[in-house]
Amino acid sequence: MRKLTKSRDNKMVSGVLAGIAEYFGFDPTILRIIYGAATLIGVGSPFILYIVLAIVIPEAPRTNRSENTGTYGFKPGNNRPEKKEPRKEAEKVKEEDWSDF
Repeated sequence: MRKLTKSRDNKMVSGVLAGIAEYFGFDPTILRIIYGAATLIGVGSPFILYIVLAIVIPEAPRTNRSENTGTYGFKPGNNRPEKKEPRKEAEKVKEEDWSDF
């Protein structure tokens, strides 16, 4: 069973609209456009509703993007770079005669 949670990956302010869009299975951009239009038109009070939802809807649980890697792909506690193979030598290019210029 899925739970309605704020998005951690696709958030602009607090992840409420992206979380709602992910829950119902559509693009968050569409919901953001509808929300922006509703705010400009003044239908109801979307700004207050957003604040209430930001308080009420829980954060999504943290998930590892890849095994034990941190934010930038480094493993925690391992600051040494991995050994890489030496670079290959570039092939020599035939020199052209540019003495005319």
